[in-house]
Amino acid sequence: QLQLAESGGGLVQPGGSLRLSCAASGFTLDDYSIGWFRQAPGKERVAVSCMTSSGDNIYYADSVKGRFTISRDNAKNTVYLQMNGLKPEDTAVYYCAAATGLYGRCGVLIKAPPGLDAWGQGTLVTVSS
Repeated sequence: QLQLAESGGGLVQPGGSLRLSCAASGFTLDDYSIGWFRQAPGKERVAVSCMTSSGDNIYYADSVKGRFTISRDNAKNTVYLQMNGLKPEDTAVYYCAAATGLYGRCGVLIKAPPGLDAWGQGTLVTVSS
């Protein structure tokens, strides 16, 4: 069974940093693209970042460009989202999702279509002073 588990969320002051992890179990991340999404209270889920399985295509939402960095460690079967310069508007539950094949293209994955291979349960990030 394909499973993803996010961790690393928490409370941080504006300007601070967090690193989120997305650990895979039941499958090997090498062949999967990973997307990070977030959902703020009362708002729709939106894509934050995506990295293809090969790492040759990376996407960032305009709102996080220059502040967030996606990376993967296939040896640890984990994908990371380094978040720097956090702002109150970054407050949200952050989710990771895995996809392969057609859905593994970032242009497709970031639209979160039905049929993605796995979703994590989410980790809460709160940016507040």
